[in-house]
Amino acid sequence: YKNIHVRAGDGYKGWPEQAPFDAIMVTAAPERIPQPLIDQLAEGGRLVIPVGGLYQELIVAVKKGGKLEKRSVIPVRFVPMTGEAEKGK
Repeated sequence: YKNIHVRAGDGYKGWPEQAPFDAIMVTAAPERIPQPLIDQLAEGGRLVIPVGGLYQELIVAVKKGGKLEKRSVIPVRFVPMTGEAEKGK
């Protein structure tokens, strides 16, 4: 696909050099949605992300007025998100 870009890296930081994004799909679970991902999502953009620790929910969110409108879709179990934000915990 010509309009899809994939990046492997620190999910807590996102990909600011390529922002804003119309859609972001995350395949590792942070405890809460990282602010950089919200910041990098375009107005009207969609975010699909598993969120939680032991118990996780797949969240689908849309950015409206600079804020996320979130809805929980289904319980899930993904690997935990790791990165700089988690060091020292």
